[in-house]
Amino acid sequence: MPDIQNTVTEDDLWLVDNYIVLIDYYDRTISRIAARCVRQGNIALEEYKFYPYVLDVLEEICDTGEAIMSNQALYPYVERRIAGGIEALQQNLAIFQSELTNNQSPDMLKDDPNEANKLNEAMSNFDKAVDPTAGAGMNIDDLMQKLMAENNISSEES
Repeated sequence: MPDIQNTVTEDDLWLVDNYIVLIDYYDRTISRIAARCVRQGNIALEEYKFYPYVLDVLEEICDTGEAIMSNQALYPYVERRIAGGIEALQQNLAIFQSELTNNQSPDMLKDDPNEANKLNEAMSNFDKAVDPTAGAGMNIDDLMQKLMAENNISSEES
C-alpha cells in the first residue's frame, strides 16, 4: 500500500475531514430547522424562510464528495475515516445528490444547461393510459357513463 503522505496533499486530506464535518453540520441543521418549523405552526421544511441555505450545504456536500471520489489516492484515507469506506461514501453521496436534485430551486436549475431536457424527459415518461384529469369538463351524463365503464357496470344494472 502506498504511503498516503507521499500521494496526497494536506488539502486533499482536508476534503475528507471537511466532508465528515459537513455531514454532521447538515444533520444538526436539519434537526434545528425541523424544530423551528414545528414551533412555527408545523410548516413544511421547504417553506422555512432559510431553507435555501440547507440546499447550499447539500450542494457543498455533493461537491466535496465528488472531489473525494475523483481522487483515488484518498481512498485508503476514506477507508480509515468513514465507516463503511468508499462504498458508504458512494451510497451516501448518491442520497445527498438525489436530495439536492429533487429540491433544487429554479435559480439552481438555470445553472444546468441540460435541465430543460431532463425535465422534458421526466415529464414525458408518465403513463398516459391512466389520466387522472380525464373527464374534467364532461357533463354529468358523460361522466357517469365513463365511471360505469371503468367499473364494469352496465346501464341495465342500475
